[in-house]
Parts: sequence; structure tokens; C-alpha cells
Amino acid sequence: MGENEDFRRGIALFNSGQFFESHEVWEKLWLPALEPEKTFLQGLIQVAAAFHHHGRGNRRGLRSLLAAGLAKLDHFPEAHRGIGLGTLRDDARKWMEGETDSQPPPRIQFSTGASSKAKPCRG
Repeated sequence: MGENEDFRRGIALFNSGQFFESHEVWEKLWLPALEPEKTFLQGLIQVAAAFHHHGRGNRRGLRSLLAAGLAKLDHFPEAHRGIGLGTLRDDARKWMEGETDSQPPPRIQFSTGASSKAKPCRG
């Protein structure tokens, strides 16, 4: 599988709630990556790991990993590598602040352009 296919596979896993598995797929891309892509992937990995912690009832792990991941993802534009990164950041911040305890975890959406709305990723 190529890098782009693996990246999309990670998105599909994330969107289906398989956060540990998405983390593992993206980690394979992260290891050989160069900056700034390395930081971008690490941010996504940390967000995925955060929601894995949430699934195990670890609120502290959720919040600390979301904070670390968002700190990295904040360096990138609203739409990056074809995804609506701004929407993901906004949704993740609500989780970090405890505003969405009864909501499902966020989904990563494909961006159709910097100024247009993002569409849900299907993988």
C-alpha cells in the first residue's frame, strides 16, 4: 500500500472509532517522514491516541494527548493534505474542554478547498 492509501486507511479507521489502529497506521508513515509532515502526522497520532484513552475511560489521557496533538496541528492551515483540519481541531478542542461528553468522537473530513465546507471521509 502506498503512503496516500495508508493515510486514507488511517482516516477510515479513525472515523470508524478504531483509534488505536489508526494510530498504528499513521505511525508507520510518521517514522520516515520529514518536517513539516512529521509534526502533522504526530499531531494526528496524538489525537487518535487521545480518543483511544477516552474509550478506556481515561479522561486525563484524553485531555493531555488532545492538548499535545492540537499544539502540533495548530501550525497547519484549515485544510491540509486534503482534510478539514480546522474542523477537526475545533471538534477536538470541545472534547478537551469537556463540552462533548455525550457526543460521539469527531470525524476527520475531506476538504474540498480552503474556503468550502469539508465532507466526511469515507476512506
